[in-house]
Amino acid sequence: MKAALLPDRGVVKVAGDGARNFLHGLVTVDILALGPGAGRFGALLTPQGKIVADFFAVASPPADGGGFLLDVPRALVATLIEKLNLYKLRAKVLIEDVSQALGVVAAWNDASGGAVKIAGKSGPCFADPRLPALGLRILIPPHRAAEAAAEIGATLASANEYDAHRIALGVPQGMSDFKYGDAFPHETDMDQLGGIDFGKGCYIGQEVVSRMEHRGTARTRAVPIRYDGAAPQTGAAIIAGERQVGTLGSTANGRGLALLRLDRVAEAMAEGAVLTAAGVPIRPVKPEWARFAFPDETAPGAAKAAK
Repeated sequence: MKAALLPDRGVVKVAGDGARNFLHGLVTVDILALGPGAGRFGALLTPQGKIVADFFAVASPPADGGGFLLDVPRALVATLIEKLNLYKLRAKVLIEDVSQALGVVAAWNDASGGAVKIAGKSGPCFADPRLPALGLRILIPPHRAAEAAAEIGATLASANEYDAHRIALGVPQGMSDFKYGDAFPHETDMDQLGGIDFGKGCYIGQEVVSRMEHRGTARTRAVPIRYDGAAPQTGAAIIAGERQVGTLGSTANGRGLALLRLDRVAEAMAEGAVLTAAGVPIRPVKPEWARFAFPDETAPGAAKAAK
């Protein structure tokens, strides 16, 4: 088992008597049913349904004042706090940046299969709600990362190693694989990875998200890809013939993610075109967790993507 401190993550605390109802009415997942020891993967959206920030929500221990802790991209901490304060109105909540006191440690098995058992009590600790193979997350003072790893029997690793594990599983990450403020949840596979509760009540941007779900209008998706040799540069245009069909995201060890227009990729595959990023051939690969139709499933006569 490995564990890594993730320096690109920050923590926002939302506390007060009204914290649970306040968050529940704003974000894409059910906070009312969020109990101790569990985590939720969700997002705050714009009224137009685009992602302001995605995060993991976990209950803060009563000894620390209760409320909720949001594990969020560090670069978006100030933005998230500002947006939440805009919606606070008369809600009895306190929203603060606690990133100096709490960091985020991810722990995972070396192999891509299987969940990690929570053995210690280093801090708020929960299984990653997206995929069992992503392991668990611990919120703890950064200087105690090695202690947290030891408590769960893990070897301390680098954040790059965790990133490679995430990429191998085909799980997208904001800033690397999509742009905040410009992407819909379906485009980043949040609907596939437990980031949207389609049974809960209203939240900001819900109408747009529900419409995309029921009409199946998500033509762009974050898709795992494979390549041989040196990795193309992140952000490179993905070309089929002379037409751009997407943009390359993060890469590691012959695997990566790409934001692809699935309809255009299906057309290209039907025509026998090769997808390239900065001149390097790439191959879309459907992950086991994906439930959306893949280009090779919608393009008659297209060759199956290499596994």
